Amino acid sequence: MASFDPWSPGFVADPYPAYTELRDSGRLHYFEPSRQWLVPHHSDVSALLRDRRLGRTYLHRFTHEEFGRTPTPEAHEPFHILNGNGLLDLEAPDHTRIRRLVSKAFTPRRVEALAPTVGRLAAELVGGLCAAGGGDLLAEVAEPLPVAVIAEMLGVPVADRGLLRPWSADMCAMYELNPTEEVARRAVRSSLEFTDYLRELIAARRAAPGADLLSALIAAQDEEDRLSEQETISTCALLLNAGHEATVNTTANGWWTLFRHPEQLAALRSGEASLSTAVEELLRYDTPLQMFERWVLDDMEIDGTVVPRGAELALLFGSANRDPARFDRPDTLDLTRTDNPHVTFGAGIHYCLGAALGRLELSASFGELLRRAPTLRLVAEPEWKPGYVIRGVKELLVEV
Repeated sequence: MASFDPWSPGFVADPYPAYTELRDSGRLHYFEPSRQWLVPHHSDVSALLRDRRLGRTYLHRFTHEEFGRTPTPEAHEPFHILNGNGLLDLEAPDHTRIRRLVSKAFTPRRVEALAPTVGRLAAELVGGLCAAGGGDLLAEVAEPLPVAVIAEMLGVPVADRGLLRPWSADMCAMYELNPTEEVARRAVRSSLEFTDYLRELIAARRAAPGADLLSALIAAQDEEDRLSEQETISTCALLLNAGHEATVNTTANGWWTLFRHPEQLAALRSGEASLSTAVEELLRYDTPLQMFERWVLDDMEIDGTVVPRGAELALLFGSANRDPARFDRPDTLDLTRTDNPHVTFGAGIHYCLGAALGRLELSASFGELLRRAPTLRLVAEPEWKPGYVIRGVKELLVEV
């Protein structure tokens, strides 16, 4: 396992050879530096995402002491309060109650109704990039589009949207393996600022409701589904964070992949490959969220090894999406691939609520760039951000 090194820049730039080694050497590997069990195979990852012996949290059943874990430092509490009361880190019954309410905003009909707005925003951003003759595709298109969409859904004023991405980046850094104390301090600061901002926005919407999702969350009349103020704040923070991180990195990583596969890019531009299958293949080929973690709530056996309650599994999405046991020629980019059950959006009760919206945003931005910038080309090879779990490039400089 020497080649699995999530803190190495070389590994972050290309983790896929290490995944091959992991898959070839077994179904389960203990990784001492993060004290996690690595799960690299598609069949296991897919099954374990649905396994209720695992949880995103354990606090619905155990105390920290009962679970054999050290409580989080008191100084980190603002981050954990904000993060721990959102859908991503909740289990039933709270997860069921909140998801039932929030999912009403992400029905196929609601997402379809957003298509004109998403298309308009994508056209404006791509038009700006083209008018400038190029620039940083990450900063000019990939980042602002999903932030604007989810902010518009929630009713965040346009003037405030520039605050969201820095807050999100600071908080999401805590999802990396063994975050430093400095990372934790930034996450706590951003959590406090984000919470204060959302509390003020909630008060404003309560006084003057609008036609936005935040107003709908506040006004929900069904007592069974009613959210506390902290749950409302945490839900909004999660939607703003999760609602754009994967889309941002899929856009930039996807274009970097296309530039390295000119024959596939040509097939996409000519219509030989459809945009819908291309988006799915880019989500599979270079997965934006490489790892998703689960706590073991009850002893379980995997490939003859008993994994005890209190252990943590690291489900390797990037490895699962390149598993030759499930995908034909997994290391080949094939934009016409139709048999493509990637796990990029997860599975089970924590399946990504905004998957359909993410696909809509990706189709809109890729479609606009293909139409309006048919000569788009790379100016410089990008550098990768240091994070491994949420993996993306620092910038993507292009020229029209």
